[in-house]
Amino acid sequence: MENKTKIIIIGGPTATGKTKLSVSLAKKFSGEIISADSVQIYKKLDIGSAKPTKEEMEEIPHYMIDIIEPTDSFSVCDFVMRAKAHIEDISARGKLPIIVGGTGLYISSLVDNVNFTETETDYSLRDELLKKAENIGAEALHDELLKIDPESAERIHPNNIKRVVRALEIYYQTGKTMTQHNARSKTVPSPYDFKMYALSSERSLIYDRINRRVDSMVENGLFGEVSSLLASGVTRDMQSMQGIGYKEIVSYFEGNLTKDEAIEKVKQNSRRYAKRQLTWFTRDERYRWLDIAKDIDIDSLV
Repeated sequence: MENKTKIIIIGGPTATGKTKLSVSLAKKFSGEIISADSVQIYKKLDIGSAKPTKEEMEEIPHYMIDIIEPTDSFSVCDFVMRAKAHIEDISARGKLPIIVGGTGLYISSLVDNVNFTETETDYSLRDELLKKAENIGAEALHDELLKIDPESAERIHPNNIKRVVRALEIYYQTGKTMTQHNARSKTVPSPYDFKMYALSSERSLIYDRINRRVDSMVENGLFGEVSSLLASGVTRDMQSMQGIGYKEIVSYFEGNLTKDEAIEKVKQNSRRYAKRQLTWFTRDERYRWLDIAKDIDIDSLV
């Protein structure tokens, strides 16, 4: 692993204490933290994303939090490019980069060196596809991608027209799907000397922690946060509002759910998301599992 940059990865489902463990690691081993969370990237989405507070950060530098407006879109490619730059900077200063979050696709794309820029941009084709999106609508364009490349379509939200167009562009230019390109790029060795950990425990414990976290979010003003976002011009169809804890509260403000129903829906969707996260992280055998119900020896992690 000569010349490879050392990094530590802390993944796992929601509400398992990833922030707390990563801060402890950073304090002990002179580390700095890069968030791998697809909702914490947004400014003003604080409570519903369980964004770490200044107190929880304990003066440890955190990156990839509060970096874009709620009206903006953000892709896996954007994450990988920015995270790589932060890793390079942190490592160059003699610090340990620690990647922390529950968005497994972000982490695997970074570690596996997925190349998102293999094809040149064909601007005439891009303009043609953008005009097509205007004519037939975002949903219909996404359906076109679904037929060609179902894996990419599953990853890309229908309203993220820029990413849908890019995926179609790659296919029409090369005859290969974005999924095929990404799979091929994974054959390039990772530039990192990495250790990967995932936090978990008995499912009942995780679900209880999720339920209590949602109650705490409501007490801390989740409904007010969503109300302010809507008042500022953020709409339900924007990428930021697809996050759990936001779309359900939007439904309340639209009159489709009572307050209690919205809260219960946030809990239910969070538990389902945790289940999907467990499945995702379990599939990757490189993760070493740490039980949050037991003492974790942080000295053994680096």
